[in-house]
Amino acid sequence: MSSTPSVVAVSGSLREESYTRTALQYALRAAGDAGAETTLLDLREYDLPVYDPDRENPDEAEEAMRLVREADAVALGTPVYHGSYSGALKNFHDYCGWDEYEDTTVGLLATAGGGSYGSTLDHLRITVRGVHGWVLPHQVGLRNASSTFEADPDAIDGRRFRDPELRERVEKLGRNLARYAFIDPSVTSAQAAADD
Repeated sequence: MSSTPSVVAVSGSLREESYTRTALQYALRAAGDAGAETTLLDLREYDLPVYDPDRENPDEAEEAMRLVREADAVALGTPVYHGSYSGALKNFHDYCGWDEYEDTTVGLLATAGGGSYGSTLDHLRITVRGVHGWVLPHQVGLRNASSTFEADPDAIDGRRFRDPELRERVEKLGRNLARYAFIDPSVTSAQAAADD
């Protein structure tokens, strides 16, 4: 095992000027500053058919799955659609399973056009736990995503966060992915330790 953590961020937005993708890149930059090797897995760049368990996975799906499987930590980012996560992310998530996520540190980020993102983060947390991923307690939701950023030609994607506290939350997610990439998710209570 390398001492340098690898962090992959999966952008579940197919929008050309995606707020989700921008926010994930801020998280990845913070993970990189914390010593991680980082990769953006942008689902917009993959032509993934709807998952069909009766068909062999296409090469593009295998490549994307490999990136997640080999990562020490994964950030899942999605826009909020109808109170849940995007169909693009759901489809990719259907390709992945225990081989990709078991005992992997996972961070969650959701961008909402309005004010509600809680159910989206809950749905992601449940599905990641279903494939034995270890979800960080720190998660990020961005309300009113279109007004979260302002133009800045020197910033990521030419836009910066309007609110420095919100930027700090996103960067904290990236730092936590790097910091907890190698965590052992086995939990032993104080009572169990005393019994041993």
